[in-house]
Amino acid sequence: MHVRNIFFYKRYYLDFFQKLKPEVQKKFNWTLQLVATLERVPEKYFKHLSGTNGLYEIRVEVGVEIFRVFCFFDRGNLIILANGFQKKTQKTPINEIELAEKIKTDYFDEKDE
Repeated sequence: MHVRNIFFYKRYYLDFFQKLKPEVQKKFNWTLQLVATLERVPEKYFKHLSGTNGLYEIRVEVGVEIFRVFCFFDRGNLIILANGFQKKTQKTPINEIELAEKIKTDYFDEKDE
C-alpha cells in the first residue's frame, strides 16, 4: 500500500542512479520504498532541508559513503525526484541546492503551461 507516489522528473535522478554501484542502487530502491509506503518516514532517510522552499532530501548511506537526492512535493502525496549527489563534506553544496531549486521551478512552470 502506497502512502506517497514517486515521480522521476526528466532524467535527473535516473542519470545519477545509473552511475551508482549496485549496492548503492539497491539501498536507494529500498529507501524509496520506505518513503513511498511508510506514513512517517524516519528523518535518517527523509528530511526537510531547512532554509529552502519545500525541498527535502532522501538520505542513503552505504558504508562510509553518503548520498543525497533532492525532492519536493506536488499535490500532497506526489514526490518529485530531482538531482542526486554523493556527499563528501558536512555542508550540502550550495550549487546542488540551487540546481534542485531550479528543477523545482522548471517542473511547476512546465506543469502550468
